[in-house]
Amino acid sequence: MTDIQEKLKIGPRAGISYPVIVAYCGNCTMPIEYCEYYPEYEKCKKWLEKNLPTEFAKLDVKDRGTNVQTETSVGGSTAAPAIEEEEKKRQKRGGKGMVKANKKKEDNDKEKKITVSRAPRGKKKSVTVVNGLSTFGIDLKAATKFFGTKFACGSSVTGEDEIVIQGDVKDELFDIIPEKWPEIDEDFIEDLGDQKR
Repeated sequence: MTDIQEKLKIGPRAGISYPVIVAYCGNCTMPIEYCEYYPEYEKCKKWLEKNLPTEFAKLDVKDRGTNVQTETSVGGSTAAPAIEEEEKKRQKRGGKGMVKANKKKEDNDKEKKITVSRAPRGKKKSVTVVNGLSTFGIDLKAATKFFGTKFACGSSVTGEDEIVIQGDVKDELFDIIPEKWPEIDEDFIEDLGDQKR
């Protein structure tokens, strides 16, 4: 009963120096005890070994202890099965544990070209569809706001690299886009004509 009361006691605990200093990993930016849940745990280990050797030594002792336990429980086999078991337990796909790949590398591979087309909307109305602005590094949300104020109409981002402007403003875009963004030459803009969406 006294142990529980000691644990629930309010205020500073005996034997702990305050303020409590928490060491963070420079690779995953998490406290060191959470590095093992990060997908790039080996990089975290290398960073710890280089920058915080005392913490790495503690971490290494813990790892050796788990390997020894698994070796004895398996029956004196080598450490390779223990490593395989550890990899089976780790999450390999999806979820919050995965680090997202950079899309900027993929954008550099794409051909820099803007396509403009007109699509029917209802019987008498139409919309103008602009594709390819993001290949030039243009923020699509800012571009939709610009088009909406310039043409006094609705404008929205509908796809990954697609802007839909209400109304038929296809011809005006050939002059307005190079005027607003000088890095885009008129030769980069291609007219696809009328297309169904």
